[in-house]
Amino acid sequence: MAKILVINPGSTSTKVAVFAGGRELFRKTVEHTSHDLEPFPRVFDQYQYRLDLILAALEEADVALSSVDAVVGRGGLLKPLPGGAYLVNEQMVADLKLAARGEHASNLGAVLAFNLASEFKVAAFIVDPVSVDELEPVARISGFAGIERISLSHALNMRAVAHQVAQQLGKGYQDVNLITAHLGSGISVVAHRRGRMVDVSNGKDEGAFSPDRSGGVPSTPLMKLCFSGEYTEAEMTARLMGSGGVYAYLGTKDIREIEKLAAGGHEQAELLLTAMSYQVAKEIGAMAAVLAGAVDRIILTGGIAYSTRIVEDISCRVRFIAPLVIAAGEQEMEALAQGALRVLSGEEQAKVYS
Repeated sequence: MAKILVINPGSTSTKVAVFAGGRELFRKTVEHTSHDLEPFPRVFDQYQYRLDLILAALEEADVALSSVDAVVGRGGLLKPLPGGAYLVNEQMVADLKLAARGEHASNLGAVLAFNLASEFKVAAFIVDPVSVDELEPVARISGFAGIERISLSHALNMRAVAHQVAQQLGKGYQDVNLITAHLGSGISVVAHRRGRMVDVSNGKDEGAFSPDRSGGVPSTPLMKLCFSGEYTEAEMTARLMGSGGVYAYLGTKDIREIEKLAAGGHEQAELLLTAMSYQVAKEIGAMAAVLAGAVDRIILTGGIAYSTRIVEDISCRVRFIAPLVIAAGEQEMEALAQGALRVLSGEEQAKVYS
């Protein structure tokens, strides 16, 4: 029975788990505060910090790395790729270290997996990285020659819940049209047409703002601010990604804390929660247009989908499109393990990154 180590570094946590034949043996989530990560200017500066946490968690659980048959990590901001499982190789590691497509904690996933797997001479994989790109040509046009719209999303979790909802409907993923909205530290909304992610409101630089990302900021004032001389490129990047969104207004990324503020009469907290839900609903409406209104289900997933208030705020605006399914939290660890297991069992052939 294959034993698989799963590593999932996120913006605010590092998750580690061990699965045997699809059954979870162990899982631990280590939360990271802004203070914890403040000493690390770049994501890759966090490598040793996160590795030490993973090794400590495995030691505490009495899991020997030598007993593992494969290591699978969350995929990061790689070049555009079709969905599926990929072998991690040195080229992938080099591209993630370069971070040409942006800094994100998920960039560490493949590198941590590769280095740990190499030590014990087992395979390292990623599954459905955030750069899964199955956009149709019409969806790539931005209106600004030389700049295309790009596909970046919470593909791993969204494809996993899409498969589950299709199964609940008695159909295959290839037989349904779905809209998924992942609500987390980043927010992405995807139109799935018969097994392909044909359009994406990506969680990096467009769409709804989120707890720490600015979303689609009006371009003219943003351009003027960039050329004002007031900020460096690094400072502007941080304002858009990591220090933007709700955090820029209230100094916290914790939606539970913001809901408490709103319940206590804090007017700006109330407005921000409503505005975030409003923008997510707008993106769902846009994806309904992509699918020409033929939508089997709308799925709300991610950690913020645990919020009854936010779910209802979104639902009341979009339930006319299609029935909603709430798949709160994320199933990334299970999806990563299942992807690696499909390769190890011969059910699927791993793709090679080049």
